Amino acid sequence: MSDAVQPTAAEVRAAAEAVKTALDRHLAAVERRTGEDDPGVYEAFNELAAAAEAYDELLYDRYDEVTPFEIPGSDDTLPPYTGPEEPNALSVLIRRDYAVVEPQRLLAQAQRVEAVEEDGATATAGFDAAAGTIHGALGVLFGEFEPDEIASRHKEFGLEEGDSTLWVTAADEPAEPGEWLEAPFDAIDPQRVVCRFDVSAVFDDESDDDDLEDDLGSDGDLEPMDADR
Repeated sequence: MSDAVQPTAAEVRAAAEAVKTALDRHLAAVERRTGEDDPGVYEAFNELAAAAEAYDELLYDRYDEVTPFEIPGSDDTLPPYTGPEEPNALSVLIRRDYAVVEPQRLLAQAQRVEAVEEDGATATAGFDAAAGTIHGALGVLFGEFEPDEIASRHKEFGLEEGDSTLWVTAADEPAEPGEWLEAPFDAIDPQRVVCRFDVSAVFDDESDDDDLEDDLGSDGDLEPMDADR
């Protein structure tokens, strides 16, 4: 890391103080816990993990030193599952992030969709000339294609994939039609998450680092690869 972006000593010290505060809060939450799955303990745990991770990163950036803390992954930070053993219903929550890297390609694809709609005399009122702006083009494309198709063809639409996550949550009974449409993501109980799957470039970077360590010999030199590798 260059000197221009290095954290200051004061920032590292502040992060250390934040860890101490988070430790006190976590201990206090544990001492007053009301049950095995107390939400206060869960929240304090996550705050402590975040503070420790921030301190670890700043310490390394400033002083090239590390801490003995091991920050659990996202799967490990989920609280214990307390939902039904045999769910009668489930909800699948998906978030996918994209960057608009080729606006002209995005506009062209949306305009092509509009042209087909108009030629077929099936254009809807909301689609007319909507593809002339980026937000309008996004509305056209996501209205025309399923999210999975956009994910598989994102480069065609001038998009670049970011992080994504998929959560499967269990329920006792199916929701009533229209029950949660006004606020679809507000009432998610982490203790009813059956499983989750995360995709991020962060994991790719970690894998690359692990591969490099595997290829390094004891003296730090790269070991020769097998011919068929």
